Amino acid sequence: MNSVQIEENVKSLVKQVSSQKISKDDFVYELLLAYGHRKSVVNRVKSGERNLAKDAGEVILKRHLYFKPCTSNLFAEIDALKNSKTVATNKIRFVVITDFSQLIAIDTKTQDTLDIELGQLPKHFDFFLPWAGMEKMVYRGENPADVKAAEKMADFFDHIKATNYPANATKEQLHDLVVFLNRLLFCFFAEDTKIFSENQFTNLLNQHTQEDGIDLQGVFERLFYVLDTPAHQRNDFPRYLNDFPYVNGGLFKRQIRVPTFDAKARRMLLDSGQLDWADINPDIFGSMIQGVADPETRSKMGMHYTSVSNIMKVIEPLFLDDLYEEFDKCNDNINKLKKLQVRLSRIKFFDPACGSGNFLIITYKEIRELEIEILKRIRELESESESGIIGLFDESHSAIHLDQFYGIELDDFAHEMAILSLWLVDHQMNMVFETEFGYTAPTLPLKQSGRIVAGNAVLMDWELVCPCTDSEEVYILGNPPYLGGKYQSPNQKADMKKAFSGINKFGELDYIACWFFKASKYIAESSGVFAFVSTNSINQGAQVHQLWPLIFDMGLEIGFAYKPFVWSNNARDKAAVICTILGIRKISGSPKSIYESTSKKNVKNISAYLNEGDNTIVNQSLKPISLLPKLITGNSPYDGGNLILSIDEKNSLLDAYPEAGKFIKRLCGSQDFLNGQERWCIWISEEEYEEAYSIPPLKERVELVREFRINGGDVARGLADKPYRFRYTHQAKEHLIIIPRVSSERRKYIPFGFLGAEIIVSDSAQAIYDPEVWVFGILSSRLHMSWVRLTAGRLKSDYRYSSAMCYNTFPVPELTLADKEDIMEATIGVISAREMHAEFSLAKLYDPERMPANLKEAHVLLDECIERIFFGKTIPEEEERLEILLRMYEKVMGKVNA
Repeated sequence: MNSVQIEENVKSLVKQVSSQKISKDDFVYELLLAYGHRKSVVNRVKSGERNLAKDAGEVILKRHLYFKPCTSNLFAEIDALKNSKTVATNKIRFVVITDFSQLIAIDTKTQDTLDIELGQLPKHFDFFLPWAGMEKMVYRGENPADVKAAEKMADFFDHIKATNYPANATKEQLHDLVVFLNRLLFCFFAEDTKIFSENQFTNLLNQHTQEDGIDLQGVFERLFYVLDTPAHQRNDFPRYLNDFPYVNGGLFKRQIRVPTFDAKARRMLLDSGQLDWADINPDIFGSMIQGVADPETRSKMGMHYTSVSNIMKVIEPLFLDDLYEEFDKCNDNINKLKKLQVRLSRIKFFDPACGSGNFLIITYKEIRELEIEILKRIRELESESESGIIGLFDESHSAIHLDQFYGIELDDFAHEMAILSLWLVDHQMNMVFETEFGYTAPTLPLKQSGRIVAGNAVLMDWELVCPCTDSEEVYILGNPPYLGGKYQSPNQKADMKKAFSGINKFGELDYIACWFFKASKYIAESSGVFAFVSTNSINQGAQVHQLWPLIFDMGLEIGFAYKPFVWSNNARDKAAVICTILGIRKISGSPKSIYESTSKKNVKNISAYLNEGDNTIVNQSLKPISLLPKLITGNSPYDGGNLILSIDEKNSLLDAYPEAGKFIKRLCGSQDFLNGQERWCIWISEEEYEEAYSIPPLKERVELVREFRINGGDVARGLADKPYRFRYTHQAKEHLIIIPRVSSERRKYIPFGFLGAEIIVSDSAQAIYDPEVWVFGILSSRLHMSWVRLTAGRLKSDYRYSSAMCYNTFPVPELTLADKEDIMEATIGVISAREMHAEFSLAKLYDPERMPANLKEAHVLLDECIERIFFGKTIPEEEERLEILLRMYEKVMGKVNA
């Protein structure tokens, strides 16, 4: 459950309490449900089974809540409770007192206090977000083990790198520094989490090294040797070193080059040692990888650190919701609960682009937490008997082990970080386990930390990394690198060729398509399922017909999908992308779900465009499939700027040579058209060439074009013998429709334009020459915009309108003369409404916050006219419009291909 959902839940709860639809007695239970507590758990609290309180109306839920309704002095009551033995013994996180008019709460971990009127609770809903596992949203900036700590370590890394390595150090040269930083992080974590004794590592640095840092290198070398050597095998080391435990596990096994230090580096280490690393959030390492990794490398690799909330969007519908549902079904049957624990111990989790391990870390934590709930319930059931005799709880240790977790990572830093991260989260969960049950598996010596392989996932055989049979339960998940075609390196383009070997068309696909294709082949031959975070581009434009037929033809389907959402995370440099999340599985009768903002909709099928509907896919077409006229690209100058004139250049030329006027025409591209900008161009026909050449400024410019083309590429050199003209010379006889290539997603309509024949359209736009007026009406309708949103590519989030995908594929029914006249009348209404506001640019007129009322009304009338002609009625819902349009498209294509 994300924070937006929780906020809405709390708003609803407060409204229902105010209207007395929820009784005061039920308030606390509804509050727990609002923050995502499992309904089965809350029901057991409500029944008294999990409620440790003795007094009526009070609720004590271990580790979570002490709730008390009160009619007397609320402040006195909460002061009495917050330091009570009950709160300490049961490790209560929140103490809440209310008279249902005022509410006072204390977070015992942060000592924050909430004192509000009950009706204000939605404004302060984030106070209780730790119930939903969202710690940093509560005390962001106060928890020392957050992004600030990551950046502190990044600064240390940068300083050590600068003082020990050349500026152009290679990845191989920096490998030892990466390993050293991992060891350092482990030591800071270990001294705050009982692996080492308290402050043991920081005291070593503070008390046994010189202020100038010159001897730190030797101290670290000796410490790493000690940590890798069993106590009985160590040489004669001083006590302050021998007191460190044997760690093993591979972290300290290899001898590395330890960097040299100066006074500043030593101070930075001691400063970091003052932080409390015990409550470190696993996703800190994702922040580190963006804080430490070279920005250029990070950009080339397409790494985007994934926040915990976004990870939960993947793992909840992929497997976690189903596992908790299974837990709820069997919570009163010990044997079934034990079988569920065994099932958890056999699942494989595989991230084939694991980065610093965030998905695996959060997955491990969630599975361990579910196992703890299972074991607690087994303990409760075993302690109950008809005779009142307490049964023996015989579960000894966690059955979940790190070698269930598989990953592939190309980047050296991230690979090492993933291994370390899994060690740390394993220890964290062991500590939670020990708090609940009083015992746990010993942390030291460290054991294998997952199965994280270094390598290129696109080229590797995933079956060798994570073997999978039909009888095994395997979940593939992650956030692979995106990278559109123009951002791919030569090596990545080569990867694409190998991944799609034997497939003809894949050139427009993003790099992430390699992971979708390989994961699809992997699960098609096994029992696995997968879900990836992706840019929304693979569900738009030409990428849809290049990728999704390959996936669907393997007998797979989209099991769940998140509609596009704005990416957000806690990294130093946030990735500015629009993302979606897709879950893919073998075709089944199981429910399918589309998530959007705070809503979830169960559907019969999810299309490749992430709409409810069948698997119809729109293919590129080089010509219109119905009765629309031809749309072509505007005119390309290939001139080095010499045939283009600003308004001042045009005026100066005409002042000096008025006879040049016949060779000057208004030039209009997308930005000129939308923003009302004025540019001009030199437009000379072959018949007029000699006359134009007699005008010195024109001759000079034409010769500059010739020189530019001679020194240009193949296309330019082929045009060098006609330097006086554009590459193409498309021109209208009477009028034209101009179509911008890119338009803001904020606009309800793309502002197409009806222009006179005197206008030359540049190649930043597209044009239809001498069309009938009804064509402009159809293109300007919301019905066509629905099709554009379905088929267009994107530039970030803006629409990229292409002839092959948006225009040529749009299905238009046969139109009668009366239909065309009706559309023309409504179209003239739109044009007339625009002309009433001629002082404004089209960009302003079509800004949704500024659009004039009469223009809105004209478009509504046009929309109703178009839909009445196409469908016989107006259809307010876009999904229904698209469903009918796709059926029309299939019908037209059936005739085209017949």
